[in-house]
Amino acid sequence: MARPRSDIRPRLLESARARFLADGVDGASLRAIARAAKTSLGMVHYYFGNKEELFFAVVEETYAELLSGMKQAVEGATTLPERIERVSMRIAEASDTELDILRIVLRESLASSDRRTRLMARFRRGHLALVLGLIEEGASQGEVRRDVPSPALVPMVLAVTLLPQLIKRLAGPAWPFAASLGDARTIARLSADVLLHGIAVATPPKDE
Repeated sequence: MARPRSDIRPRLLESARARFLADGVDGASLRAIARAAKTSLGMVHYYFGNKEELFFAVVEETYAELLSGMKQAVEGATTLPERIERVSMRIAEASDTELDILRIVLRESLASSDRRTRLMARFRRGHLALVLGLIEEGASQGEVRRDVPSPALVPMVLAVTLLPQLIKRLAGPAWPFAASLGDARTIARLSADVLLHGIAVATPPKDE
């Protein structure tokens, strides 16, 4: 008879996520994490080795799912505006767990340079590479200007495309201009339009 698969690891990940969100990685107690997961401290070390590896396992579990969702979102899109809108909508539809991980990542990136370095290395292989690929594909189709290096455009795309959705989700009505943002679909379309066409009013050429 096959031995039943243990659910200790997922219980530890769930418990650790809650404690990291509440106390930060440095403030979280491994004993408290193990106790909340209804297991022993030895099981934490068995599955993860130490607190740092547990932290990155917590991040990876959710980040991998989010990244997969972003990749699936852009599949089948034929234009850059459509791809940008779809990525924006995937962020708008982020789960509560995904938003919790974002909060943890932001805090730990500020708290520890070592964690920040390792997180950025992972993100370079993840959503940063995805966005870079979208930009380069757009450039190959004549949708993106070629006089700016594609990597330099990555943070700009992320800022214009993702920040409004995150503000809408995380700040909600507390954001001073929340009502003007509109719903998630409106934000996605507006972000793509502003990103690709700017906010300046087009002026007709002067007569010579």
